[in-house]
Amino acid sequence: MKNLIRLLALALALSPTALLAGDGPLMVRLRGVYIGPADTSDAIPSLGVPADAITVSTKTIPEVDLSYFFSKSIAAELVLTYPQEHDVELGGTKIGTFKHLPPTLTLQYHFLPDSVFNPYVGVGVNLTLISDVNLAVPGVGALDLESSSIGFAAGAGFDVKVGEKLYLNADAKWVQIGSDVVLKASGAKVSAVKVDPWLIGAGIGYRF
Repeated sequence: MKNLIRLLALALALSPTALLAGDGPLMVRLRGVYIGPADTSDAIPSLGVPADAITVSTKTIPEVDLSYFFSKSIAAELVLTYPQEHDVELGGTKIGTFKHLPPTLTLQYHFLPDSVFNPYVGVGVNLTLISDVNLAVPGVGALDLESSSIGFAAGAGFDVKVGEKLYLNADAKWVQIGSDVVLKASGAKVSAVKVDPWLIGAGIGYRF
């Protein structure tokens, strides 16, 4: 973190006229991202389970995103990673795992495209594909989740130019992800979970 702060300070001290040449329309960023789920769920009265008792583990993951700039200020960003496995707990007891693949597409507005420090905001959509569900509650049986979730996504961040084509980046997104929880044997719904994570990331970018 201290090294990142030093690099940001150095970038802001550099001359913008020396750094702002040669920007192309395509940017690739590599980030480390912390996933912090909201952990809200419906109560299950028949089992005596209160609301918000189903929780999904936090995780730090690698992420790559592709941004295409239609103009200096308008860009589309596609965020990609590989399927991520999360633990699931019920009342503090682990009941299994599942994997999800959450590509997210946003349309961004960059406020200061001709500056070394360039903040942005974005809104868009998330498609989460859920797989490898391995959940079970003693006395209830095996559980399943819906295979996909489509929801709203919004975020903000900034790029700091530190070279002719090289950038530092920090980014925060909120993504709407939810699923019904059903009995695998019958398909009967027993609860609904809203993962709705915050994705907090930092990394580097290269613009072509």
